[in-house]
This record gives sequence, C-alpha cells and structure tokens, in this order.
Amino acid sequence: MSIYASGQEDVLLDEDISIGTGEPADLIVFNDDHNTFDWVMQSFVEILGHSSEQSEQLALMIHLKGRATVKSAAFNELRPKKEALCDRGLSAVIEGKG
Repeated sequence: MSIYASGQEDVLLDEDISIGTGEPADLIVFNDDHNTFDWVMQSFVEILGHSSEQSEQLALMIHLKGRATVKSAAFNELRPKKEALCDRGLSAVIEGKG
C-alpha cells in the first residue's frame, strides 16, 4: 500500500484552512510506500467506523488514484479522526468544501 501526496496539486493543511469548526469538510488520505493494505483498512474500521468492505474499497482507491476522500463531515468532527490516522502513520488532511 502506498499513501503519499503525488505532488500533482497543492494541498492546504487543515491548520491553514480558515473555515469554521462546524463547516462541511472532507478527510483525505494519500498514498504512500510504507503502510500495508491491512493496516490502512484496520485504521479505517477502528477510527472511521467503516465496514471491512468499505475500508478495502477506499484502500484500493487510494492505492490506484493516489488519494481518496475517506469521510465527509463537519471540520470539528474530522479533526480528531485525521490526527488519529496521522498518529498511525497515514498521510491525511482536511479540505474545506467551498
């Protein structure tokens, strides 16, 4: 499994986004060369509450496309989830919708 920023576009870190904490946002995970599919899928199940099937589909999408939106919610709901994913070694950011 690979989860890294492909360099094809600039990504704003959630610390740089000037959106309100209740504003809708997307949690994005990037491809890299060090996390296994199993670890990524386990992280999505445990942190995001996704099913095994949904986690597998997202991990494959990340691997093939370089990134995927793994959850959409209010910014303040996504922030602890992003931090938990990053604590597990995944590359994740929050992007505002708007």
